[in-house]
Amino acid sequence: MTFGASFSRRRLLGGILSGAGAAALASRPLHAQDKTGHAEPCTAAITGAVTPLTTPRKLTIAWNENSVCTAAVPVAKEKGFFARHNIEVDYVNFGGATDQLLEALATGKADGAPGMALRWLKPLQQGFDVKLVAGLHAGCMYLMTAHDSAIRSLTDLKGKTVGVTDMGGPDRNFFSIRLKEVGVDPETDVSWRAFPPDLLPLALQRGEVQAISDADPISWMQKKQFNLRDIESNMTGTWAHTACCVIGLRGSLVRDEPDVARAVTRAIMDAGAWLACNPDEAGAIFQPFAPKVPAKDLAEMIRIQGHHHQTLAGPFRDEIVRYAEALKGIGVFRPSLDTTRYAARVTQDLFAS
Repeated sequence: MTFGASFSRRRLLGGILSGAGAAALASRPLHAQDKTGHAEPCTAAITGAVTPLTTPRKLTIAWNENSVCTAAVPVAKEKGFFARHNIEVDYVNFGGATDQLLEALATGKADGAPGMALRWLKPLQQGFDVKLVAGLHAGCMYLMTAHDSAIRSLTDLKGKTVGVTDMGGPDRNFFSIRLKEVGVDPETDVSWRAFPPDLLPLALQRGEVQAISDADPISWMQKKQFNLRDIESNMTGTWAHTACCVIGLRGSLVRDEPDVARAVTRAIMDAGAWLACNPDEAGAIFQPFAPKVPAKDLAEMIRIQGHHHQTLAGPFRDEIVRYAEALKGIGVFRPSLDTTRYAARVTQDLFAS
């Protein structure tokens, strides 16, 4: 099953890591988690038992297999988290437009998918029959500049140009939100230009842009190869404690088969909590999807992401409200949008007692 064409980041991953950047990966400072360990339990945010299904159930999960931040999906299969709930999963590698993915979910071509909240929230306003059921993890986006640049903070970007891969992408939205928060108008004070991911560092070197943004793992590797430094990320401040990636399910599955919806959500979240505490093995599990990237380097990527941050129910809905309010502030949502009502419509508490 295919849902449109996608840019192949696997080739870019291999090309960058085959160079000097690969040797430096392990030295990246950690933001979301302490490399020496963490106090959080290695269990999902879901409390209470989820009863395994009485009969096997086949489901299709759509995901972008080049995105290390969604490693919970292959981990859930490899480590038996799906199997313990009597679920058999087929994967669909999806890298097309978000509208296409949401349509695939709404029409039953796929049953669920992980995705970035800031990529999904605007398209969901169109009324797709898709429910967001959980926050899977926090943090994987960076805003970077040349190491010797005079730009040291967001306020220094006033009058400058930022390079992005997608003018409506989650990193463009997030860093627009952060600029607004520090008093810089992201529309009038800053210019934005779109480039393919592999051309962003070159645009920076040529002076066409003064900063670039993207998400893991591309931004991390480009930082090392081109000697870039972070201006900002969603792994610091209060946003480091807000879900970056979410789990979405087709609405008909949530309504008609709530036991199945609970089981698949539990399996993915259990896998997410497990990989946070077992990044080395998780990196090895993900490695076949990035065959040119050493497993130890994938493990380092997983370590820096906020996989201990999971949210459900009220706290998750509050995060969606926060995002929606912030998107109003940068003109993505209209000012009159009732964000509480919107969040209530697009989310579903599967585990309410």
